[in-house]
Amino acid sequence: MKELLSLTPIQQNMLIASIIGDGEITKIYPHSRRKNNSYREHYGQQQEAYRQWKATFLPNIFYLTPKSQTLRSPSMELFTNLYPYFYNENGEKNIPLELLYLCTEPEFLTFLYMDDGTLSITKSINHRKKCIYLTPTISLYLQCYTLSQLQLLKQHLNSAFNLNFTIKRRPDGYGHILYLTKCDDNYKLLKITEKIASPCPTMYYKTNWNWRLKMETEKLTTIYPNYTVLSSQSNRHANYTEQEIQALISLKVAGYTIEKIGKHLNRSYWSIVYKTSELKKEGRL
Repeated sequence: MKELLSLTPIQQNMLIASIIGDGEITKIYPHSRRKNNSYREHYGQQQEAYRQWKATFLPNIFYLTPKSQTLRSPSMELFTNLYPYFYNENGEKNIPLELLYLCTEPEFLTFLYMDDGTLSITKSINHRKKCIYLTPTISLYLQCYTLSQLQLLKQHLNSAFNLNFTIKRRPDGYGHILYLTKCDDNYKLLKITEKIASPCPTMYYKTNWNWRLKMETEKLTTIYPNYTVLSSQSNRHANYTEQEIQALISLKVAGYTIEKIGKHLNRSYWSIVYKTSELKKEGRL
């Protein structure tokens, strides 16, 4: 444990999330000359830039072998000591429950999501208003872990990051994954990942919602050229009082940005975008 604790909290969180996710600690087979375990993580060509960026978090440990498309480490005591936390006696992967108390940095959530998460988008079309609403849904495909382990990880993510994951059945692996059902939780996670993963633009399709929304908008407007594409929010349909509407109009006319108007009215960015669009169509702006 001393080797792990000698790392910074950010390095600890990135490493633990990576081993839970796409990484693995290699085994030491009988008659091997190696005295210690090592880290290994395979990747596809399209994700090489992501692994290059990940390697910068542990520059004295991680390195890439592009020919084999692998992020790896030398054999070292760090991984020998970590092996029992991540693998049972049969060599099957475990979630390291004894180490989760360390996993409270946003990097843990970010790398777990970037490794094993997906961003799905639900489309809702209002033809009367000519609006298309896009809603993100995030899933963590951790079906290689047992239901009991996922339940404990779910509790930790809720406690550490205030994200209420739900367990969903799947036909493969141990039969379950984690996903977010609440709109606000999805945006909360994306806000975290957007900040942490900003130096890695090749992963914006899953970490940067505004970037992804722009890409989806460009595709949809070729099919629905006269429609407005908006990001859905749980408070999108919350009624505005007349006082709020007058304040929004006054602030907009005064040149305030959407973000500043949202802060003033305690409304989300996209709620203000939607209401502004609605007021323009009504001729009030």
